[in-house]
Amino acid sequence: MSSIIIYIIMIVLLMISYFKDKKKTKQALKKAWKSFDNILPQIIGVLMLVGILLAVFDAQLISKLIGNESGWIGVIIGAVIGAITLIPGFVAFPTAAMLLGAGAGYMQIGAFVSTLMMVGVITAPVEIKYFGKRLTILRNTLAFVFSFAVAYIIGKVVGKV
Repeated sequence: MSSIIIYIIMIVLLMISYFKDKKKTKQALKKAWKSFDNILPQIIGVLMLVGILLAVFDAQLISKLIGNESGWIGVIIGAVIGAITLIPGFVAFPTAAMLLGAGAGYMQIGAFVSTLMMVGVITAPVEIKYFGKRLTILRNTLAFVFSFAVAYIIGKVVGKV
């Protein structure tokens, strides 16, 4: 229901913008389409990968590895996977929702998403080039440790600790 309200508001605002300045509105829509067109292959690729993984690994296996019953071992598994995976933020949250639907635990997904956003194992070489080895290792280590605090807090809020 709230999605419908947001769409209606968006259409009304778009119409107001169009009547106020047609040229700028068309330009903005073209830029938005280009951005969407650039992002679309990444979204499709990640969603296909997650879909294949969800098809190969049944809910029982996902629940065993990163479900509520996996405890802190599952949190560690989720954190490590998130740290070494390179997924854009706008894809991470739908992916997390799919994993939750397949039986993953909230703490484990909290660790996965927080390391996914904050730890950059794959991007470390570029970061080292610009910020130096010491700072890169320190930042990634602190972010990795912080992800466990995030997982713990999520577990307390959801009530699974």
